[in-house]
Amino acid sequence: MTVAELFCEREKQNLSPYAFLTCNTRGREHPYVPCQNRTEFQRDRDRIIHSKAFRRLMHKTQVFLFPVDDHYRTRLTHTLEVTQIARIICRALMLNEDLCEAGALGHDLGHTPFGHAGEIVMQACFDKEFTHYKQSLRVVEKLEKDGRGLNLTWEVRDGILNHSGDCQAATLEGRILKFADRIAYINHDIDDACRAGILSLDDIPASILDVLGRRHGERINTMVTAVIEASHDKPEISITPDVGKAMNDLRDFLFDAVYRNPIAKGEESKAQTMLEELFHYFVKNPDKMSPFYYENTKHESVERCVCDYISSMTDRFAIDTYKKIFIPAVWQTPDY
Repeated sequence: MTVAELFCEREKQNLSPYAFLTCNTRGREHPYVPCQNRTEFQRDRDRIIHSKAFRRLMHKTQVFLFPVDDHYRTRLTHTLEVTQIARIICRALMLNEDLCEAGALGHDLGHTPFGHAGEIVMQACFDKEFTHYKQSLRVVEKLEKDGRGLNLTWEVRDGILNHSGDCQAATLEGRILKFADRIAYINHDIDDACRAGILSLDDIPASILDVLGRRHGERINTMVTAVIEASHDKPEISITPDVGKAMNDLRDFLFDAVYRNPIAKGEESKAQTMLEELFHYFVKNPDKMSPFYYENTKHESVERCVCDYISSMTDRFAIDTYKKIFIPAVWQTPDY
């Protein structure tokens, strides 16, 4: 047997009866030659890591725009934290870790510049149904590799699409992503908000901290353990009621204290105005987009292609593009 076949046999012998076995995958949309050394989900993980969209995540906002301190999270470090949490849960439940890891690494590939602020602009300018998770699916299916896509397995694409919102992934491994994503951002956003000086642990209601813990690692461990305990030997992924309530209460608190905080979000309106103007400019001048997105206008609407182009931008690329288009060159010289 090949190495990949040996991995698949180990899955049958060692994983939970509720795990999704690699040998049962619905496969890929386009023909391919199987790899001898990697399972299909291991191969998906590698395709995502080597994609351009994955590399761009390092320069996309998580919560705080343009942080000077290097220790603030970016969309890439968020993705890595989600992946780590998802793998811990998946391994403890004896599920398919490779499937879970691939979905976690790809779950935010379609995020716009400036985080959810950019998502709101795309909803206003392009389509009210636009979401980063739908865009992430579009990235892996249609935009990566010059339009060929990454040709990922159905199960990984399903996990990416259904990691957020009201929908539910078809596999337990995909359902873990929703919990891992929330556990990651709730906790690292507290950490970043405290670093920014807009939040103190003392601001968080004691009733929440009494359940979850006061330290960063303690809170993550409490939530992860609660998911594992509630999901062990069950055909579903859930969380214990007490910890689940405290986690949701903490999320609601953060919306008021951080996500809508005028200090943390004070520059967002400027970023949104910038993206709006870029959107309308490229709709009128599609030939000014990069060649790949301009070529796509032969097959899809200009608005769709402009949305793809802007969504792909990093924060700094969006700013530089805006400067080149709208700001007179003499104003950009350092001696002006």
